[in-house]
Amino acid sequence: MIHVVLLREAGRRRAARGAALVALSPLVAACGFGHDGGGTSVFKVKVGECFTAPTSVKAQISDVDQVPCTKPHGKEAYAAAVYTPAAGADGKASSDFPGNDALASFAQGACAQRFTAYVGVSYLDSSLFFTYLAPSARSWQDDDRTVLCFITTDGRPLTTSVKGSKL
Repeated sequence: MIHVVLLREAGRRRAARGAALVALSPLVAACGFGHDGGGTSVFKVKVGECFTAPTSVKAQISDVDQVPCTKPHGKEAYAAAVYTPAAGADGKASSDFPGNDALASFAQGACAQRFTAYVGVSYLDSSLFFTYLAPSARSWQDDDRTVLCFITTDGRPLTTSVKGSKL
């Protein structure tokens, strides 16, 4: 049961307030999760939980290091969105892995939509960023369809929850 850390992070263009989300930098390099053992399974992450910055960078992970949101952390889970494949001509949804591009597109839209409700300010007006974990081809076989959305910063640690913070 492993999620792929997709190589994208959504960002905002300060110069063009109405601009659509764009790729800022690779997720693995900027905000990826890495893990050296132990921790919380990615399948048990709950909205509102906080996690430390990675000690190593990995493309696939199975757990993350949870900490109280009052301790320095680099990520805060703010949404879990379930990907539902479109129905085919027969009216049934495909069970085939949709691919990283389809999941990235879904994740960027789903995480952007849920940002304002959690933080209390529009993503385009926020000083925060988001990143996400999406199902891997392997976890998809085990019926994993959930994208986890995380708040992150430009590298500075957070020491409180960002829920309702309007940051």
